[in-house]
Amino acid sequence: MRFKDVFSIIGPAMVGPSSSHTAGAARIGRAARQVLGEPASEAEVTFFGSFAATYQGHGTDRAIAGGLLDFATDDSRLPDSIELAEEAGMAISFGQGTGLFPHPNTVRLRLTGAQTGTELTLTGISIGGGNIEIVDIDGFGVKLTGMYPTVLIHHMDYLGVLASVTDVMRRGQFNIGHMSLDRKNRSGAALTVLELDEAATPELLHELSALPAVQSVKVVDLNETLQEQKGKDNTR
Repeated sequence: MRFKDVFSIIGPAMVGPSSSHTAGAARIGRAARQVLGEPASEAEVTFFGSFAATYQGHGTDRAIAGGLLDFATDDSRLPDSIELAEEAGMAISFGQGTGLFPHPNTVRLRLTGAQTGTELTLTGISIGGGNIEIVDIDGFGVKLTGMYPTVLIHHMDYLGVLASVTDVMRRGQFNIGHMSLDRKNRSGAALTVLELDEAATPELLHELSALPAVQSVKVVDLNETLQEQKGKDNTR
């Protein structure tokens, strides 16, 4: 494996016991909270593989709950996060799944937004050292690592949409580190995920959301708090 940074070896600052089962799980929960864009009133959490076998002993359930509350991996409140989630009005349940799954440390989240009733289904995997990949959002196959500021663009799969998106990025001088795109069907709903070298600005998000075929633009940045993200998400 190619060396990336020292955190690939020693892992993140975290509340233990496991970088993959605890820190990675917290980051998956936090990414899901940011994709949802609001607090969750309901959260159905299904663990697969190693997660399913050991989630209680490793505190994976508490890590997911803490992530859904926007707790970082080293937040001292993580051990109490299930109780804190319930106090915040979140009905959260945990279960074990069977069947095919992409990685031994896989979790699927089904969330309902407390403010709008928006529903979100998200699948994430913890690949070690606190590193994660979000591999599915509402049935769209994606790759979202959480290592970089990320923009999610829901749009229609029309000719020239992707070219318009990349032109906005070029004019704003934002470099794309990784891009993934999936669509439901030809000329149907699509989701583009852009991992950027620097955080998106409100101006960039406004310009992206103004494109004719774009339905919504959201940000996932695990280096920011939700308060810092206020004013960035621009959803139509």
